[in-house]
Amino acid sequence: MNKDIKTFIKNNQLIKDRETIVLGLSGGPDSIFLLHLLAEYYKKGTIKLIGAHLDHQWRTDSGKDTEFCKESCNELNVPFVSATAASLNLNLKKGSKEEQGRIMRRYFLETVAYEHKAQLIALAHHAQDQQETFFIRLIRGTTLSGLTGMRPQYGAYIRPLLETNKSDILKYLDDHKIAYLTDPTNVSDEYLRNRIRKRVMPALQECDSRFDQNFTRTMYNLQASEQVLEQLTLGTFQQLASKKNDGYQLTYKTLLQLHPYLQKRILMFWMIVERVIFTPTDTFLDEIIRFLLQPTSKAHTLHQTWKLVKTKDTCYIDHTDSDTSL
Repeated sequence: MNKDIKTFIKNNQLIKDRETIVLGLSGGPDSIFLLHLLAEYYKKGTIKLIGAHLDHQWRTDSGKDTEFCKESCNELNVPFVSATAASLNLNLKKGSKEEQGRIMRRYFLETVAYEHKAQLIALAHHAQDQQETFFIRLIRGTTLSGLTGMRPQYGAYIRPLLETNKSDILKYLDDHKIAYLTDPTNVSDEYLRNRIRKRVMPALQECDSRFDQNFTRTMYNLQASEQVLEQLTLGTFQQLASKKNDGYQLTYKTLLQLHPYLQKRILMFWMIVERVIFTPTDTFLDEIIRFLLQPTSKAHTLHQTWKLVKTKDTCYIDHTDSDTSL
């Protein structure tokens, strides 16, 4: 199995010689498997590797997970770092527990990567995680971009196991007598992901034994379609945009003549380029479009740290007193 994963890594150019990789380590089977896989590269001197564990402190005995991850790294002579949620001082109040956990983990991993001058952050998402994510986004309502799911690499994040089945991971660990932790929340019906894993996925696989293979093919097709749209969005943005100070201004009257779907893609691309803090919802984007359609409106505040300003022919983002830090 490791041979297939290494081929996936090579084909997607996920690992380059002498890079430093921070591995998000929970202690569960997926991240422990990825630890052993990346340790092979580490032992050969191909990469530098750091195991990183965040204790969310959601259980009274969660410190045991930290010790397990530390021991797992020590056995492979892999450097290890950890932190507690309290030490991050993020003071998160909004969002679900899952969302808050995701934000804390990303902040922690990106901080570790910065401190150790790491180029990459490795996550242990596998093929079934990809499937579950697809159906979560489908149920909640999403765009084509959302349905394309996770990619092998997105920015500094890499996912070497994205086409590896969970059953193969468990078999490898059991065959090689490699210990791992079991998260009790993975069986709780409180979480949508767990309900999909327990009810939806088995039903689909029972309907057609080729589901896993066909799903992977579908994801390739969706991602190829998204790449074409990304190129169209970038090309159109370059036609509409011109430099203004440290950002861009757009000829909004031309923007409003485009297809509504393309309008929203361009607006989202613009926000990302300018590092605006926003939640990409239809409501958010519709507000911007309504503002651009109003001939008398000159400025519209959508966040305490920025506002959209409209002139005769263009609009631009005013970052006055903005703070785009994490």
